[in-house]
Amino acid sequence: MQITLLKGKLHMACVTQAELWYDGSCAIDSDLVKLAGLREFEKIDIYNVSNGERFHTYVILAEAGSGTISMNGAAARRVQVGDRIIIAAYGTMEESEADGFKPSLVYLNEDNSIDRTTNTIPVQTD
Repeated sequence: MQITLLKGKLHMACVTQAELWYDGSCAIDSDLVKLAGLREFEKIDIYNVSNGERFHTYVILAEAGSGTISMNGAAARRVQVGDRIIIAAYGTMEESEADGFKPSLVYLNEDNSIDRTTNTIPVQTD
């Protein structure tokens, strides 16, 4: 049986641009794309922590080291510059593969610099 697991995420990214009349997608600093294990043109989910919006789009590359997180096309209507978002990608695999799989989790500061990286999330307690 195949299951779908979190493959990689950019946690608490800050939207730096919203370009309505650009090709639809999410432009992400290519260094961040690589660190989170994402790929150009990969489908991603966006969870807007600032307003509760949730939507899908795909990755396009922005300049390495720029800190760019730009929502383009229709996605630009779901955010405002300065919103904090989670960008997540998922992968489908056999259960046997999933047993040893660990996602690439990248936690960002407000300026989209890297706070920390990990491949686990602590168990939630009270």
